[in-house]
Amino acid sequence: MEKVNIICVDDQREVLDAVLKDLASLSVAFHIEDCESADEALDLIDELDAEGEHVALIISDHVMPEKTGVELLTEVSLDPRFRHTRKILLTGQATHADTIEAINNAAIERYFEKPWKADALLDAAKRLATQYVFDAGLDYRDYQEVLDTQVILDRLK
Repeated sequence: MEKVNIICVDDQREVLDAVLKDLASLSVAFHIEDCESADEALDLIDELDAEGEHVALIISDHVMPEKTGVELLTEVSLDPRFRHTRKILLTGQATHADTIEAINNAAIERYFEKPWKADALLDAAKRLATQYVFDAGLDYRDYQEVLDTQVILDRLK
């Protein structure tokens, strides 16, 4: 079974802890990492890639010092090594222009405003991680207990 990671990024520890708690049930199949800045996340994904590990999903806050979540997710989106990596943006302070930029440049798949609903975030993470498993050519059976059943059925048609 290949190691597949979900990376959560937020400069506020209490928010990061809440995201980790919401995603805890996925940890039976995926390794969940947390970072407190965009640069820390970029260093981590480089390290994981160098070790041959997968980055299935990045969930990032938008408003952070030095580099925003949109800038982080845009950088990841432009890197061919992470062409299958899925992206979620969390924010309580994004403008309409920020949202448009996130969709157009960072290719985010989901956007959640703070405070988010835990079950909605978990469902989105499961769905996007399942899509990643198939797009990366991994054996879905290794992760099946936490994957989204509907995505599996759609992909196996």
